[in-house]
Amino acid sequence: ATAVAAVAPAPAPVFPAGLRVLVVDDDPLCLRIVEKMLKRCQYEVTTFSRGAEALATLRERREDFDIVLSDVHMPDMDGFKLLEHIALELDVPVMMMSANCATDVVLRGIIHGAVDYLLKPVRIEELRNIWQHVVRKKRENGKEDVSGSGGDNHPEESGEDGVKEEESGEEQEGGVKVKEEHGQGSDSSGELGGDMAGGKRKKKERDGNGVKNGNGG
Repeated sequence: ATAVAAVAPAPAPVFPAGLRVLVVDDDPLCLRIVEKMLKRCQYEVTTFSRGAEALATLRERREDFDIVLSDVHMPDMDGFKLLEHIALELDVPVMMMSANCATDVVLRGIIHGAVDYLLKPVRIEELRNIWQHVVRKKRENGKEDVSGSGGDNHPEESGEDGVKEEESGEEQEGGVKVKEEHGQGSDSSGELGGDMAGGKRKKKERDGNGVKNGNGG
């Protein structure tokens, strides 16, 4: 019997290689150039020339894409409208691309939820780093899940607060004691002041008697 050699499975690509990118641009030349650069970064690329088609595919295969690159100005559905739908329905990070560098256009994209705004012609250095937005998005979702889970950390936090409250209570008690001590000091100073006043009165009486005796002599 001939032994059949076991074929080892191909190793999975090391992140960010294999990042799944959906690109939308009505300009076929720009779309092809961006696709080639993304593939040079070892990303998996799916391209669309129409925003409506890209949105339909995203709705059907949400788990198949990590990030979206969308042109701003497209005839059927502009990038802002696509961005709005994705932000509300799909929660996938979206990057905008455009030759328009006007501040109001860039600001509009950021306000609508774009994670970045790339100016055309897009450089490969910018595309090589788009994985950072995917990681950031996943971390944000992870924090939300932790904060929403049962609140196991709340007892510890309340315990710490309880310790702080006890410590502050001790400080308050110490403050009361200090005030009481100061009060006692005020009483003693009052007694001292009374003695001094009494001494002055006695001195005046002696001086007065001296004057009277002098006048009488």
